[in-house]
Amino acid sequence: MISLSVNLNKIALLRNARGANTPSVVNAARTVLNNGGQGITVHPRPDMRHIRPFDVTDLASLLADEYPDIEFNIEGNPFAGATQQGYPGFDALIAQAQPAQATLVPDSDDQLTSDHGFDLRGDNSQLQEKIALYQSLGSRVSLFMDPDLEQIQLAKQIGADRIELYTGPFADAVNTHGVGAKQTQQSLAQFTSAAQHASQLGLGVNAGHDLDLVNLPLFRTIVEVQEVSIGHALISDALDHGLAATVRSYLAAIQG
Repeated sequence: MISLSVNLNKIALLRNARGANTPSVVNAARTVLNNGGQGITVHPRPDMRHIRPFDVTDLASLLADEYPDIEFNIEGNPFAGATQQGYPGFDALIAQAQPAQATLVPDSDDQLTSDHGFDLRGDNSQLQEKIALYQSLGSRVSLFMDPDLEQIQLAKQIGADRIELYTGPFADAVNTHGVGAKQTQQSLAQFTSAAQHASQLGLGVNAGHDLDLVNLPLFRTIVEVQEVSIGHALISDALDHGLAATVRSYLAAIQG
């Protein structure tokens, strides 16, 4: 069964617009988990436009104290270092929070959103060192990847535990052509092949980016997928239906 990890970045983005603590990221996490969510995801960025270092600390404490069986997933560029604005660097965040999972993403510091997976053709020695470091701190390591079989093979070779499939192209196919269209089925087949290949290699399979209530019932048919991370669409839907009800709707869409 697929697990739902809810990305809370947009809660922090709204809070930061007023500079206080409303809405509360911690309270949002409680609502998610009290309504069946199986994980909490954050993607702190060097520009700190949404999740900030204290959010990572607060969430780590919340999960340790109140929800010890819930997965904490921290996403980010492993090569993002400390900044003068207060971002401590990705290494420091993982060392301090020691999340269950570290999802590594090839973002630039000022990138609007994650929009491609790692290109592992070439020298991966530095990335391999980062993977080993986070694993030594107790985190499972997932690499954000396109549905490319060669690249997934390389992810396994450099020591990743899982991959997270970048599902933007699948979501675009659904939005452009519809759920039942030939183009959508072709995209689904590509992601299915990638997930099967990863599983055969011994990699766990996560997925995320633009997954929503429309495309999830189709995407969930990929049986190898273990976890989806969803933020933007879920929080957007929560504006209409409330966070608690929306989390339950997404769980229903995933579980069928």
